[in-house]
Amino acid sequence: MTSFVVHRNGRAATAEELAPLAFAGYAHFTAMQVRGGRIRGLDLHLERLRNASAEMFGGALPDDQVRSYLRAAVAAGPADVSLTATVYSPKGEFTAAGDAKALDVLVRTGPAAAGPDGPLALTVVEHERFLPELKHVGEVAKTYLLRQAVAQGFDDAAFVDRRGRLSEATIWNLAFWDGASVVWPTAEVLGGITMGILRRQLDRLGVPQRVQEVTLTDLPALAGAVVMNSWTPGVPVSRIGSVSLPDAPSFLDLLHGAYRAEPLTAP
Repeated sequence: MTSFVVHRNGRAATAEELAPLAFAGYAHFTAMQVRGGRIRGLDLHLERLRNASAEMFGGALPDDQVRSYLRAAVAAGPADVSLTATVYSPKGEFTAAGDAKALDVLVRTGPAAAGPDGPLALTVVEHERFLPELKHVGEVAKTYLLRQAVAQGFDDAAFVDRRGRLSEATIWNLAFWDGASVVWPTAEVLGGITMGILRRQLDRLGVPQRVQEVTLTDLPALAGAVVMNSWTPGVPVSRIGSVSLPDAPSFLDLLHGAYRAEPLTAP
């Protein structure tokens, strides 16, 4: 099969069902790459949806039900796709309470993606996302700041919080390399699924990791940096603000190897 789909609760969505969502902004989602009909970190995606639903709606759909919706979308298209699963309440926005037992799941597939090759130059913006631990919709700042960065001659934007700590980038997690250990920045960030995959596989491989505050003044002492998201476990970063970072091909190879070590699971 070669077609992509938009499903609501496991079946093709109608225009009538989709129309209200064009004007809605209270929902959360997860995004993944499907390869050969299978998904890396499926357990982490399900956990993300479950936790976000509990926070935003007071309850969550059973994992088996969500998996059936993912399975229907994967079966309806090519073996390799990008897939986004969004959870929302038919009650919509601006209501005092939602119904956790009546949540809908919108699943969309599209062409498989692998992200840019890099290296990327990132401008620095002071920005803190609302509910950063949730992957929620309606974040106009991310696209706005990306476009501002490109207008300034950069490829994208990295965020610092009010304490001057590097946190994440527009649609990316950040990771650094000190020559021997992977350094994850401490700040209020969205814990990405790819980041979670890498952390557990790096643990399995015995690769040292640590979590610490990283500021712009710390960058010259580091041996490399990458961004990562559902597209890719690592795109090299050559510059953050005015600070140049060295090439770190061994770091990049390490992350990509750890990602490949994560088993693919059928939904």
